[in-house]
Amino acid sequence: MNGPVAKSRKYPAHSNYQESGEKWLGQVPSHWDVIQIKHLSVVKRGASPRPIDDLKYFDEDGEYVWTRIADVTASDVYLTKAPQRLSDLGSSLSVKLEPESLFLSIAGTVGKPCITGMKACIHDGFVYFPELKIPSKFLFYVFAGEQAYKGLGKFGTQLNLNTDTVGGIKIGCTTNKELEAIVGFLDHETAKIDTLIEKQQQLIKLLKEKRQSVISHAVTKGLNPNAPMRDSGVEWLGDVPVHWVSCALKYCSQIVDCKHITAEFFDEGIPLASISEVKGWHVNLASAKLTNKKYYLDLIGGGRKPEPGDIIYSRNATVGEAALVTEGMHDFAMGQDVCLIRLDQSVLSEYILYVLKSGVISNQLDLAMVGSTFKRINVDDIRNFAVALPSYEGQVEIVKKLTQTLGKYDTLVVNAEKAISLMAERRTALISAAVTGKIDVRNWQAPETSNTNYKEVAA
Repeated sequence: MNGPVAKSRKYPAHSNYQESGEKWLGQVPSHWDVIQIKHLSVVKRGASPRPIDDLKYFDEDGEYVWTRIADVTASDVYLTKAPQRLSDLGSSLSVKLEPESLFLSIAGTVGKPCITGMKACIHDGFVYFPELKIPSKFLFYVFAGEQAYKGLGKFGTQLNLNTDTVGGIKIGCTTNKELEAIVGFLDHETAKIDTLIEKQQQLIKLLKEKRQSVISHAVTKGLNPNAPMRDSGVEWLGDVPVHWVSCALKYCSQIVDCKHITAEFFDEGIPLASISEVKGWHVNLASAKLTNKKYYLDLIGGGRKPEPGDIIYSRNATVGEAALVTEGMHDFAMGQDVCLIRLDQSVLSEYILYVLKSGVISNQLDLAMVGSTFKRINVDDIRNFAVALPSYEGQVEIVKKLTQTLGKYDTLVVNAEKAISLMAERRTALISAAVTGKIDVRNWQAPETSNTNYKEVAA
């Protein structure tokens, strides 16, 4: 029968459709079958050597790489590198996969598929398909479309997939020849989109580097290119204008660490600003955790009550994030992992905020941070940050100029991020349309040349 499918300006639909009985599949071509994954392959779970942190299980010369959830990202198709290799003993206690094997994450970042480009071992946060009767790349794209497993195996608010839930997923199937045509089509089309996404990501990286360079130059050299300079005596500052003062941050501010109190959280109460609340220009309490008045009074003791003009600075985990406390904000207290910077009246808060977000400080952070996997910086190191200070009027001029200039960079970054989002949505929609048969690509052939641009792909 004829069935309504999403129209495409570029790709034809099949002539006849049938109801699949599955919400995520909708209607499928009438010559397709709807079948559970477990009837196409047994679904097995990975295994881990125990304890996994014991060095005897790892060996740089090991034949199999050790795969973690973090090694499988949304953009990865093939696993071509991993941080560690398993020893013969370690690999014998895990599950060995040969190159071109498909596996799927069922813990942590759930539902991410990957195909090995090398010999690999997977732990029990993955499942794999050792006897797959269809092209593994087709099943890869089924999972990459992100709809097949949505709503399955929920545990609370989290997806909790296992071998049974994955095996029970129903997918549309046809001949391997047609499935291979779909794979070839998606390989070509998603590669074009991925190339465009990568270009936008490179643009964002360059814009952010340029943005930081502009800030660093302004807060160390000023706005007058002809100003006489002198050696600041500080490696990170280099030459500064002769009338500027170079000093440690502690000489123009008070820096107070948060109270190391583990507060209780409540559905209503007074907000706490921790790392998540200081990732923008201003402190954002929209999603802050709440505590009661008792804990609040304890947390603000010793001059720790944030006031307008103060800066809240992250010193643990996401080190170096900083945000301004503005007028009219609801009373709040510092949570864990941040400190408060209260500036002297001779220093403009916005100017120091730019300094803290500059390369001048990032260089000092790299040296001062301690901890191999959990980065943190001590409050004394923050107090000793080297800064260069023009007059108050000079600070006002620099902030005004930076606000104007950086706004242009920020707009370009936002536009590039929107383009990436649109292209990622287009990529997912195209995969979904192909693996559910909403478009017919049996006669599709890769063009010899392609003059792809973003408008074409996003259409």
